[in-house]
Amino acid sequence: MSGSKNASATIVDRIADTLRTRIVRGEIAAGSALRQDHIAQEFQSSHVPVREAFRQLEAQGLAIALPRRGVRVTTLDPAVIKENVVMRASLELLALKHGAPRFSSLHIDRLEQAHEACSQAASLAEWDAANNLFHDILSSECGMPRLLAVLAQLQLTNSRYLFSTGFKRGWQPRSDHDHLLIIDALKEKKTERALQLLSMHIGTMERVGFKTA
Repeated sequence: MSGSKNASATIVDRIADTLRTRIVRGEIAAGSALRQDHIAQEFQSSHVPVREAFRQLEAQGLAIALPRRGVRVTTLDPAVIKENVVMRASLELLALKHGAPRFSSLHIDRLEQAHEACSQAASLAEWDAANNLFHDILSSECGMPRLLAVLAQLQLTNSRYLFSTGFKRGWQPRSDHDHLLIIDALKEKKTERALQLLSMHIGTMERVGFKTA
């Protein structure tokens, strides 16, 4: 029985992960219907794991179940983006404030590697993954699992916005100077300076890596 449950959970996660990636990258447009029949056929599954995957997407703010309209991809509007930036500016700083005292040289090395991956990214998808890793490391030692869960959801919204903006304006590789400044501040144990830099960085995240409109 446990093997069957594990297999079912694996299918659910595979469906949810695939749909999540497609939604974040704009491959499934905002407002589009997520059709159980088509998705079940694609993944050669029953409707049960598809519905479970939909619930995961709803919990992450990527999908919404509407009466008589089924499950659809949520839309991004200016109010949502503004709320996302404001929340990240508060919560990510809170995480770093609590976590920075626990940082070691290993954390600094990982931040430098993530920054280098951003600089060498050959695509928007690679850059987004490296950028998310950089911010995950900054928050990693806060010791607050629920805070990290909220930040993960906010990062998904941020990624959706970056992909939509990047495809419209044109993405090009570049180094993020803010990352270097944050790393330097943490190296020198200047937590308040790192917090100030992170606050400014999050406020301008939508412009990082894109051509000026």
